[in-house]
Amino acid sequence: MPYLTPTAPGTASTDIRLGFGIPGYAHPLMAPVEWAELTRPGAPLHWVVLNVAGGPGARPDQHCLEATGRLRNRDVRVLGHLDLTYGARSFGEVVSDAHRYLDWYRVDGFSLDRCPTERAALPEVRRIVATLRALCEDAHIVLGHGTHPYPGYAETADQLVTFSGPWSDYRWSQVAEWTADYPPERFCHFVHGVPRGHLDEALRIARWQGAGTIYFTDRTDRGGAADPWEAMPGYWDDIVSRVGTGVSE
Repeated sequence: MPYLTPTAPGTASTDIRLGFGIPGYAHPLMAPVEWAELTRPGAPLHWVVLNVAGGPGARPDQHCLEATGRLRNRDVRVLGHLDLTYGARSFGEVVSDAHRYLDWYRVDGFSLDRCPTERAALPEVRRIVATLRALCEDAHIVLGHGTHPYPGYAETADQLVTFSGPWSDYRWSQVAEWTADYPPERFCHFVHGVPRGHLDEALRIARWQGAGTIYFTDRTDRGGAADPWEAMPGYWDDIVSRVGTGVSE
């Protein structure tokens, strides 16, 4: 089991009800089964990220329009993928991508991938988030740090991705003490390479570390050569049934 730092009373609990955040399946033409499965009743989906081509693409994509429309009809929140490249992209580039997502796909918010983590970058991230909220009323904003950032980021967005990586790291991971000041619905964990036989353990870790939104998959990044989030896990039905009923023990 992972090392767990102390949390506030009542925060670390296996009673936390989990739901899924989908980091971004492959294009609907390449992953039609995955996108269709998301519209099946029963999966506790918090949101789904739309990543057309490293962003919104150069023009509206009919296949993506149809896929997001089906999700919207089931009241599933769709987030546009914005790559901050750890602060290297300009403010104008990020906002331009956001405009296209809103104009073409009517997204409900944004997932800011490769978000900086350091204190010095916080003012610029705040500026971007404030602009996105001005563009999209009630926008849901997820900061994709992939690790624990400077605590001030928690006051900037609706959710933070505080873990994104392989099971071999997750099972021994630590949770930052400051996260105990916030409810589980503020944090997301994305873990790849989780064997089916370790699903219960992975779900327990998420609950004890105070993450309310998860995505676990048996897919791997093949040493950095593949995107483990593009395809559905082989045990999708199994994990949906466990999370949907709150079973983790």
